[in-house]
Amino acid sequence: MNEIIHINANTEFEKKLVQEQFNVNVAFYIHLNQFETNTRKELNDKIEEVFFFSKSIDWKFDSFGIEKQGSREKDVIAYFIFRTCNIEKLKKLFKQEFGSYANAIKITCSVAKYEKIEESFFELEV
Repeated sequence: MNEIIHINANTEFEKKLVQEQFNVNVAFYIHLNQFETNTRKELNDKIEEVFFFSKSIDWKFDSFGIEKQGSREKDVIAYFIFRTCNIEKLKKLFKQEFGSYANAIKITCSVAKYEKIEESFFELEV
């Protein structure tokens, strides 16, 4: 297998793959009173509302899931992870949409900032 590694993007296609210099992940954790069969659907519906109202916020949805009791804490936790550079707007919107969610005990948040150290490009023969 001939594998050539380019440190910099050389072709137009590689230039489209270049990732941003900085990446900020915002994770919202909703601590739930209880987990029932309709909880996942309720949370999906709520997050669709967040998407609908978030047109003025520059973000990308990364992932959603539900952690079982005991994974991190005693609570069942639903999490939503976004990539954004506008944390305050996203935080305000999330509180607005999930603040009245009856199944929520509390909402906690984590913000992780990553800086790109190195990026290289290569192809794998298939």
